Order: sequence, then C-alpha cells, then structure tokens
Amino acid sequence: MQMKRLGHVAVCVEDVAKAAEFYQNLGMKLVWQDSDWAYLKAGEDGLALMSPDYDQAGPHFGFVFSDRAEIDTAYEKLKADGVKVGKIHDHRDGTASFYGRDPFGNWFEYLYEPDGLFDEKEVVTSAVASA
Repeated sequence: MQMKRLGHVAVCVEDVAKAAEFYQNLGMKLVWQDSDWAYLKAGEDGLALMSPDYDQAGPHFGFVFSDRAEIDTAYEKLKADGVKVGKIHDHRDGTASFYGRDPFGNWFEYLYEPDGLFDEKEVVTSAVASA
C-alpha cells in the first residue's frame, strides 16, 4: 500500500460561497462548487468546504493514492486491523474513496485520484450554485 500524499483537509463553513470567495482571495483555485460544498486547490493541496447540511462526510483529512487497486488493498487491510471504515464509493469524476476513523475519533478519507484529474480544468459549478 503506497500512499502518495496528504491531499486535502475538509472543514465545515456556514456559507460555502462566501468561504470559497475568501479562500480564492487568498490565492487558491476553485475546482468545484455546489450549493453545499466547494473544493479548492493550491498546487497539489486541496481544501474542501462543507456546509453544515452536507451529509456525505464531516470534517476530515484525505490521503491520496495514485492507483485505484491500492484503495481496495488499503480498505481490506484497515478492516482486517479492526479500523472502522465505510464502503468504497466510485465517484462520477473518476475518483474512488472511503472514510474511516482513527482511534481518537478523527475522520480520514482514502482517495484514489487519477493523475492529472484537476490539471487545467475549468471550474465545475452545479446549476444550483450558479442560479
């Protein structure tokens, strides 16, 4: 199991649009924005901004893997080691991930991110966020 890097931190914010604008003004690039969450990057490092109503995950930090098979291997190893993990999800953008908790209750995500996924892509914004 070869972890590529610590890829992102996810935090809760009261106003996703306002927070996204704030972090863009600090120099981050907006990659994705929806009504209940946004994702920004600074180089290879990401910041996820989640509204209190976002029901997919809470505050967490994400570890990136460059090989999809490594997610399956890591998942099985963590389960065998007794670590609490959720199901693996394959996402519409080609990524795959699962969430778990460390022994102290902190959430983490293991994320497969294909190389070049966010390279020079235009910002993707849902119809809800742009309405």
